[in-house]
Amino acid sequence: MPEKLNLSNLKPAQARKDRKRVGRGLGSGKGRYSTRGLKGQKARSGSHKMRAGFEGGQMPIYMRLGKQRGPYSKDAMPMGPHRTRTVAVNVRDLERFDPGSEVTPESLAERGLIRNTKYDLKILGHGDLSKHLSVSAHNFSKSAREKIEKAGGSITWLRGEPEPRKPKRRLRAEIPQAEPEPPETEEEAAESPESDQSEATEEPESSSEADQTSEE
Repeated sequence: MPEKLNLSNLKPAQARKDRKRVGRGLGSGKGRYSTRGLKGQKARSGSHKMRAGFEGGQMPIYMRLGKQRGPYSKDAMPMGPHRTRTVAVNVRDLERFDPGSEVTPESLAERGLIRNTKYDLKILGHGDLSKHLSVSAHNFSKSAREKIEKAGGSITWLRGEPEPRKPKRRLRAEIPQAEPEPPETEEEAAESPESDQSEATEEPESSSEADQTSEE
């Protein structure tokens, strides 16, 4: 009678095929090169212990592709435990509420519009809204906010209204330009030709005096 199976007599089942024994001499049929082929990297010892992503010395893909921003930058989706998730509800789905009622994540979960209140709620502006409602959510799109307020309702930010993002690039300071010279008045324009003529008349006199001195 076979023994009862327990942890003390537990053992693996017998293999259906014997293990391939390589490198046991030329007469074994798996000797000399031992199924490794001729030369090359994979014929050496340790050739099957290459790191992940190794491409045989070729430029690996993580170096060939362009580098993206890290997961903790302001514009990137956080990773791991810092990853956030948002559940979206459109304003057209709020039509099933009675006018003047309060819309909260709990009431949306009761109506079956969202599964639970585990994730943040965002109201989107797809569709039309004709009832005045008091909507409370973590975030609102611009169009949803306009439609809710246009219908006479109000919105409540559950975590406070987010601050607008600052522009990534600072605007260059304007280079101060030189002020243009004011145009000449009629009096200045009238005076300038006389001064030119007086200078022209003085030049010949000086030249004549120089000639007399040279003759002497």
